[in-house]
Amino acid sequence: MAKSPKTPVVDHALILELTKLLNETGLTEIEIEQDGQRVRVARGGTPASSAPRAAAQVSQLVAESVATPLDPAKHPGVVLSPMVGTAYAAPEPGAKPFIEIGSKVKAGDTLLVVEAMKTMNQIPAPRAGTVIQILFEDGQPVEFGEPLVIIE
Repeated sequence: MAKSPKTPVVDHALILELTKLLNETGLTEIEIEQDGQRVRVARGGTPASSAPRAAAQVSQLVAESVATPLDPAKHPGVVLSPMVGTAYAAPEPGAKPFIEIGSKVKAGDTLLVVEAMKTMNQIPAPRAGTVIQILFEDGQPVEFGEPLVIIE
């Protein structure tokens, strides 16, 4: 008996999470690939060719949701800069960043480093969760109280 081709399994929870992320960030499109499967969610764009009906329904859902993006400074999971300095995403140039969007962190994990007065200050995660947004540019100055990362 011949094996039937493996049918892709749609992860509805993932699609809803990506839709929520689109609404919170104000992005118009987001795409991820895991284990060889790619999921794309877009607002008002053309649907992906592999699943036109599902993508169209998600686009419709996104378009009907809240249109105003959430102010990052007011998000309950925002991590603010505790000082003025230069933000770095990795411990040294060319090294792997401490975090990426989607990274799972525990309270106390290093999120980034802020250099102030030639001192490298590790900025820890205040709580456990998933990094949903990175709001700083690597190597760029940051101000006291500036939103750096959002953890949900």
